[in-house]
Amino acid sequence: MAEKLTAVKGMNDIAPPQSAHWEWLEDRLRSLMAGYGYRNLRTPIVEPTALFVRGLGEVTDIVEKEMYSFEDKLNGEHLTLRPENTAGVVRAAHEHTLLYDGPKRLYYMGPMFRHERPQRGRYRQFHQFGAEALGFAGPDVDAELIVMACDLWAALGLEGIALEINSLGQPVERLAHRQALIAYLEAHADQLDEEARRRLHSNPLRILDTKNPAMQDLVNAAPRLMDHLGAESLAHFDRLKSLLDAHGVAYRVNPRLVRGMDYYNLSVFEFVTTQLGSQGTVCAGGRYDGLFEQIGGKAAPAVGWALGIERILELLKEQGRLPEAPVPDVYAVVPDAAAMDRVMPVLRGLRQRGLKVQMHAAGAEGMGSMKSQFKKADGSGARTALIFGEQELAQGQVAVKPLRGERTEGGQQLVALGDLDALAGALRT
Repeated sequence: MAEKLTAVKGMNDIAPPQSAHWEWLEDRLRSLMAGYGYRNLRTPIVEPTALFVRGLGEVTDIVEKEMYSFEDKLNGEHLTLRPENTAGVVRAAHEHTLLYDGPKRLYYMGPMFRHERPQRGRYRQFHQFGAEALGFAGPDVDAELIVMACDLWAALGLEGIALEINSLGQPVERLAHRQALIAYLEAHADQLDEEARRRLHSNPLRILDTKNPAMQDLVNAAPRLMDHLGAESLAHFDRLKSLLDAHGVAYRVNPRLVRGMDYYNLSVFEFVTTQLGSQGTVCAGGRYDGLFEQIGGKAAPAVGWALGIERILELLKEQGRLPEAPVPDVYAVVPDAAAMDRVMPVLRGLRQRGLKVQMHAAGAEGMGSMKSQFKKADGSGARTALIFGEQELAQGQVAVKPLRGERTEGGQQLVALGDLDALAGALRT
């Protein structure tokens, strides 16, 4: 016997009925994007490794530890399974000159890949939905994206999601803060863990995002980036807060919020929950005005966010907000397989009239007994069974049997097969 093959660790199959929850959420996300004028962009799963090294930052955790990178054996190209998709969106916009006729609002959906320890809501193949506004410089679009996410939580009925915001300012301001931060951390080098010492001169801002409890007092007393922001950066941040206030959006300014990619500037934000354990961030993003230039394009402002599909579904499950799995309207009971040439066209006609119809089909042992078919009909969740018995068919009729609710009180009735519109109408009542 051949060795049993299974999915790669941390890369999961999504089967019914769970896949129906994914489709339900994806439909609502698409509807949200349409309401705000965002249009779909689809990018490749595999991108040049240099895109992420230049875009995310060479000393970020993603680039250093988590990317699935490989060399193409045919041509020697260095390629990577995308660990995120903002860089891919910007690459596509630059490559295809999407901004030639003005700014664009775009969204994407699909799998991302990071080699990390699988845990609840965090997998090696995970799925993101992202919204990106390219070519817009003002804080009004920053606010639009945040409000859009708030509208999503409301539409899904989700509660307990808190918004944290911060400003990272501009590169020159971050440089001044960086120098002050390095000086401060060098003065307290004995309190740094190994990871912080390694990052001290390469990416000291990421030290502020440490999860090490022993370093929390140290980072809480560190120089604040906000104190190094110039007038324009502060005005951008103040206007963002004013717009959020106008929408009644509650938020907390978190001066330690830095995000994990180097491309961010000015506004950054995270939506967090306490209901998913350590994986508390469900949606995050910010402004990345320098990314177009970093990948070799013409300078253009941009802002966006991404949410984790798995985490949102986990939160929906935690709060009891997932919908019931979809069920057919009608289950067709067919005692004799020889009748299929008459039955199947009728069922197709009902589907063309908008009904969801599931047909009983022959298994290895034939059609099965009427009792077993009715058991399957009841298990399908259908409201009604259509019974194509030999006697009924001989008279040009079909038996309609309600299976659920008050409709069962009326009992079984015969309906003519000649008028599919009338039959469809009877099945809807």
